[in-house]
Amino acid sequence: MEAQRLGLDSYASDLNPVAVLINKAMIEIPSKFANKPPVNPNAGPKKDLVGRQWKGAEGLAEDVRYYGQWMRDEAEKRIGQLYPKVEITAAMALERPDLNKYVGQKLTVIAWLWARTVKSPNPAFANVDVPLTATFMLSTKAGKEAYVEPVIEGGSYRFTVKVGKPKDAEGVKKGTKLSRGANFNCLMSGTPMDSKYVKEEGTAGRMGTRMLAVVAMGDRERVYFSPTREMESVPRQAKVAWKPDVEISGSTQYLGVQPYGMTNFSQLFTSRQLQMLTTFSDLVKEAHEQVKSDALSARRSTGNGSGTTTDQGSCCAYADAVATYLGTTVSKITSYHCTLGVWRVPEGKTGRAFGRQAIPMVWDFPECNPFAGAGGDWKGAYSDCANLLANLGGSSAGKARQAPAQESNDWLINAIVSTDPPYYDNVPYADLSDFFYVWLRHSLRPVMPELFSTMATPKADELVAFAYRHENRESAGAFFVAGMTHVMRQLAKKSHPAFPVTIYYAFRQAETDTEEGTASTGWEAFLEAVLNAGFTVTGTWPMRTELKGALKMKRNALASSIILVCRARAENYPVATRREFVSALQAELQAAVVQLQQGNIAPVDLAQAAIGPGMAIYTRYKRVVDAQGQPLSVREALALINQTLDEALAKQEGDFDADSRWALAWFEQSGFAEGEYGVAETLSKAKNTSVTGLVEAGILASKAGKVRLLRPDELPEDWDPTTDSRLTVWEMVHNMIRVLEGDGEGTAAELAAKLGSQAEVTRELAYRLYTLCERKKRAKEAMSYNGLVQSWPEIQRLARQTDVATDPKQGELI
Repeated sequence: MEAQRLGLDSYASDLNPVAVLINKAMIEIPSKFANKPPVNPNAGPKKDLVGRQWKGAEGLAEDVRYYGQWMRDEAEKRIGQLYPKVEITAAMALERPDLNKYVGQKLTVIAWLWARTVKSPNPAFANVDVPLTATFMLSTKAGKEAYVEPVIEGGSYRFTVKVGKPKDAEGVKKGTKLSRGANFNCLMSGTPMDSKYVKEEGTAGRMGTRMLAVVAMGDRERVYFSPTREMESVPRQAKVAWKPDVEISGSTQYLGVQPYGMTNFSQLFTSRQLQMLTTFSDLVKEAHEQVKSDALSARRSTGNGSGTTTDQGSCCAYADAVATYLGTTVSKITSYHCTLGVWRVPEGKTGRAFGRQAIPMVWDFPECNPFAGAGGDWKGAYSDCANLLANLGGSSAGKARQAPAQESNDWLINAIVSTDPPYYDNVPYADLSDFFYVWLRHSLRPVMPELFSTMATPKADELVAFAYRHENRESAGAFFVAGMTHVMRQLAKKSHPAFPVTIYYAFRQAETDTEEGTASTGWEAFLEAVLNAGFTVTGTWPMRTELKGALKMKRNALASSIILVCRARAENYPVATRREFVSALQAELQAAVVQLQQGNIAPVDLAQAAIGPGMAIYTRYKRVVDAQGQPLSVREALALINQTLDEALAKQEGDFDADSRWALAWFEQSGFAEGEYGVAETLSKAKNTSVTGLVEAGILASKAGKVRLLRPDELPEDWDPTTDSRLTVWEMVHNMIRVLEGDGEGTAAELAAKLGSQAEVTRELAYRLYTLCERKKRAKEAMSYNGLVQSWPEIQRLARQTDVATDPKQGELI
């Protein structure tokens, strides 16, 4: 898409039909209908849109809006009764005074909240459907708190909604969940239910659902209601004419619903959701015929059409285009309209499935209203699609095709290649995309019969290393390396010789080997394929591509995509010894690390980004040999690169004051936990400081023979670096974190302005601390140091605008 935006002809290839469809929608279809007017009746003669200059895909986008709205209106006529409003009566207001202002009104329901259930393991309550819910809280917004209170009556129970803060806040927050995983307790008897029992109930077909609450749209607020029998009975009126009976394939590591008896995609939707999605899918086909008819009428009205076969073919192609966007919109809303979505308690919003690249089990979920104007709303979805489309459609051609990368790509000759390959065994793309594919196939198979010819996405040729598709992990890895080597070899031979091949890699994976150091199976296999293909790495470009919400320590996420810049390797490269390779690393890698830091690469990305400069050194040689003359493997090279990176970061400690160097060494050992005074005093002598001095510096607490570093939230709020008589880099970093996380970048910028030129060294320490936290698996602290570095450019920009114009100590103009 970016290449096309720059005026280049663009070509895309993928094995996965979902990816191919997205590429067609982004680069192929818009360019075919660029600068064309819409065909819908509102754009016809005597309408306001006549005479307008339609640029790019604006006309196509206008038709997506029109026929998207037509689909909404038709769907509401057909299934609107399944989404009734809630009428507020005087009797309801008697129990809930907060409802008085709504008496006599009918409020639109945003979502019905459900919990999964299993039969109680207690024989005395064997017929009771026990709710499995991770929380009974509905809203934690200040002044808008609401929660579900279970009311036990005899041998059964019911749910009632309460507003305000619950008395048993901890119990309400936990719901019936005992611990992580599928561990719950019986609401009626208190009998615990472990994961094994819940899975057995699910696979036996005894898992059901129970409505927890109803959420409606009030006057700029969410209004929560207790469920009634009538509300629970409405979904039973749904008539399922079609459902996606396709098996869920893949590993339970990513497809966590399988152990609970959910082995078919149709089981991921309620009956009401199935009827709603099927209705919209069928309306895509009806909209296709309507667009085709309106396009023919529009051609006749302008004198451009004569009803010939050519005219009909042209109008059919345009109808295919509009239907494609409407079909992808149906597919997109499935992530809201399934039993894997979530109710986001702090925000009072529906959240979609796929918060990460997996299909995990969800215990309580919202059933959204597609006509409510909230999360999962049909109008919002097609409007988003149209708004994006309106900005596409350049003059350059685009072509997307379905093909495995291992095939011979003749169109690659003298092409400029940029590719984002699979990340070894990180994501089961095909297994997950089946969730969307089954709905795309239902609505778009008449439009693209070849693309949707199979019941599910192709998997045998997918270039990933999943053991469940092969005999074992070793054969899966061999398949990946062989296939990736073949693909890379084609790229090396056919790409344009004047331009490098750029390869995206946004996966962070580390494995520790006692003898070899730290390396990565995914990186090792990928780089081995790149080098075997005859490429040399000439550089690394970190590019910020990932959303901040994805930067979770346990998700192997990067803040950036690490782009390897590769060129075909010359045949006359020299052979080097291991010692020569290590010497080159030590001489060059530190400068490369400094350059990356100056570019403000996030600490979470630094180790991966440093692989580029390191491999550039490794690949400048025909091979690297050890003392016995044996070739140095990619794994050994990666371990040496990581080792040299650690040494380069450690050398930066020379920029820190003695107190900060002590704190860094103590933090590596103990974090913010307590330690022995004697140990601390011994370490302080080695670092040319003292425990007493560290306490005076305001970074250490000492009491009863124990010491500990002060956490950022324990530091004084009135700290002023301009009056601190024993200023340390450690204080600077942790006060910056305290202010940044408490008050935001603006206040952090005021503090940075006071630090003046000394502020830069804080970033160096933040990098070092992040590396230590990652090694020690201290996720919370690591996120703080990573966040400080990521916010640094904005903090510096705001600091230059602050009223604090000079640094009293340095006399420098900020």
